[in-house]
Amino acid sequence: MDKINVLIIEDTKYESDKLVKVLTENNYNIVGIATNYKDALNLFYQNKVDIVVIDVFLDGKPDGITFAETISIVPNAAKPFVFLTSSKDRQIFDRAKLTNPFSFLMKPFNELEIIYALEMAIEKFYNQNNVFLSESQDTVISTDHLFIKKKNSLKKVLINDILYIEVEERYCNIFTENEKFVILISLTKIAILLENNNFVKTHRNYIVNSEKIIEIILQDNSIILKGNISVPLSDKYKDFTRKMNILS
Repeated sequence: MDKINVLIIEDTKYESDKLVKVLTENNYNIVGIATNYKDALNLFYQNKVDIVVIDVFLDGKPDGITFAETISIVPNAAKPFVFLTSSKDRQIFDRAKLTNPFSFLMKPFNELEIIYALEMAIEKFYNQNNVFLSESQDTVISTDHLFIKKKNSLKKVLINDILYIEVEERYCNIFTENEKFVILISLTKIAILLENNNFVKTHRNYIVNSEKIIEIILQDNSIILKGNISVPLSDKYKDFTRKMNILS
């Protein structure tokens, strides 16, 4: 499981230090801090970035907008971003608006403003990119990861890190090796969302990551997963074993 990776583009040390403090305290991971356009691009392409916080002005020039324009036009490179500025220039705002930022915050910002802005940006971005929200709107499901709201932050959960999913009435319990998450979504819906991944249904209440299977005990109707975790295997769902390369 990974934290949400944030790239900060800010040329004022006081502001960047404040951002780092607020974000790390709220369980975000800072992948880099850039003070100019060139360094910002290098950090963006060299790191796995989930969201960017961008100061509109870098060294007195609106290079933050230039950066946003650059990552917005490159195919498959776009990421959600939030603008920060102390400028009240309407022309600058109109130019920045054309890059489709997910939020536009005036300095000085407060802690709740930046956290709420990042959460909304992530949810809005993945929602518009063929991503689904759970019924409670607190989980964003993408092609290779989930963003799950837990306490006061969003936790990033890689789909490949999931061991299995168990349904309890209208809720799904998602288990990784180290953590459990509970989301309001039907097992049927999450099964559809995960159908292009390595997940198989082993029981009417269970979906298992096939890459985490250590042993299949047919006579006991059970499956052993990584970590010596046992989940049920019902007769109705044993067909998936026929697709596996089994040596006898």
